Amino acid sequence: MSIERQETKKRMSRIVIHNDTVYLCGQVCKDATKGIVEQTETMLEKVDELLLQSGSDREHMLSATVYVRDMKDFAAMNEVWDAWVPEGHAPARACVEARMARPELLVEISVIAAVKR
Repeated sequence: MSIERQETKKRMSRIVIHNDTVYLCGQVCKDATKGIVEQTETMLEKVDELLLQSGSDREHMLSATVYVRDMKDFAAMNEVWDAWVPEGHAPARACVEARMARPELLVEISVIAAVKR
């Protein structure tokens, strides 16, 4: 049984791969001064980059947990999400309202995916 950790710091690894399963740490936007649409778009861009780096992609997502600061942003976040997820490849997903690590963050996501074979 091998566990591969990438970009490991004291507190966490950005990517962990175990038994052909990819675990991404929570991802947030690139610019927290933007609104929910832009924050969601750039957050998902980061997910794309990490999935590619780990040998996976959106079509191989197994599960996603989305955290939004305020459920008033749920519909706008979902519009971006729905356009991003490939048709027929939606992962199991949960979305909850949560207090963020920084007040300007509106959305965060944690993803589990399969390695492409």
